[in-house]
Amino acid sequence: MLAPRQASAFLVLFLAAFLSPPHCAQDAAVVHYIYQRFQVLEQGLQKCTQATRAYIQDFREFSKNISVMLGRCLTHTSDFKSAVNNLALRVEHAQREVDYLEYLREADMCIESEDKMLAEKLVQEAEDEKKIRTLLNASCDNMLMGIKSLKIVKKTMDRDGSWMKDAVSNSPKVYFLIGSRNNTVWEFANMRALLEDSTKPGPRKLILTHSWQGTGQVIYKGFLFFHNQGTPNEIIKYNLQKRTVEDRMLLPGGAGRALVYQHSPSTYIDLAVDEYGLWAIHSGPGIHGYLVLTKIEPDTLGMEHSWVTPCKSQEAEAAFLLCGVLYVVYSFGGHGPHRITCVYDPRGTISEEDLPNLFFPRRPRSHSMIHYNARDKQLYAWNDGNQIIYKLQIKRKQPLE
Repeated sequence: MLAPRQASAFLVLFLAAFLSPPHCAQDAAVVHYIYQRFQVLEQGLQKCTQATRAYIQDFREFSKNISVMLGRCLTHTSDFKSAVNNLALRVEHAQREVDYLEYLREADMCIESEDKMLAEKLVQEAEDEKKIRTLLNASCDNMLMGIKSLKIVKKTMDRDGSWMKDAVSNSPKVYFLIGSRNNTVWEFANMRALLEDSTKPGPRKLILTHSWQGTGQVIYKGFLFFHNQGTPNEIIKYNLQKRTVEDRMLLPGGAGRALVYQHSPSTYIDLAVDEYGLWAIHSGPGIHGYLVLTKIEPDTLGMEHSWVTPCKSQEAEAAFLLCGVLYVVYSFGGHGPHRITCVYDPRGTISEEDLPNLFFPRRPRSHSMIHYNARDKQLYAWNDGNQIIYKLQIKRKQPLE
């Protein structure tokens, strides 16, 4: 846009510098030509809706040419000076018109760019939705309707910890992980062996080569998955039989740099297992305390997809997944009542409005972990040293349209 302005200024300078009396008919012819040419351009600018770009280019070329031509004119008379000044005003007016047309053209280009970006966004959203449907295509149509009962299985002196069974294996083994930072796993032959300390043989003691952080560990397909202590976002896949690290991954996006639940002050990454496989629940900087749900491919530890949920970590104590739906448990002040007040379904098949009030039996303190077992359809929880099983009331979801 600077080129036409510079041409106009250059033109006025030339006109003012060469105001000498006409010495030849060629000078008058030049000025007459300029008037004729401007008349054509001015008429064209008034009808520019169909040829804006052509007229702008034409004007720029014309300004460049007449600057050279007027430099050869020798004009001194006052009459001729008045004519030149009038011509300069017309040039300035035409320049303003060109600037406005150029602004409109750029605005149209911005609108076209925004339309293109919107179209690309819609295409990407459609592709993401298709990917999600493909990713979560297992025949799982259950939704949580209530917490039916509570059973305290065991009591320990340890406020924090986690316990679980393999969510997909038929093995009766029960795993006990005491504390929020440790490297010792106790493996019980079955639930009875956990309940009766005198049962022989006793539990098997497994010393890991790495320590875990928090209470978000899971057992899946015979492997222990846990957040590696001393790292912000490293997940380890540990082979319990070989007692070696099978694989590891780094969760992206600042995962592990903020507590995942306000009332679980040692857990930065909470792993979960449901009918669809392995998940990670985490938070991080820049997302204003919202929880992030990440689907993990357990064989390769590749990240399959990630969602920023509407659920916040503030006042949260635990969460679990059931049939691909995230249920977040809150207890204001950390002392109950314990209630599910945020639900997130990546497929959009259910929402909080579809659910009744979901309360847990009142406990004096918040849970340090709550994990769902897809095989026996129960929740395994750790609450103030108590190992608890919650039985669930479940019903079928409405099918996707």
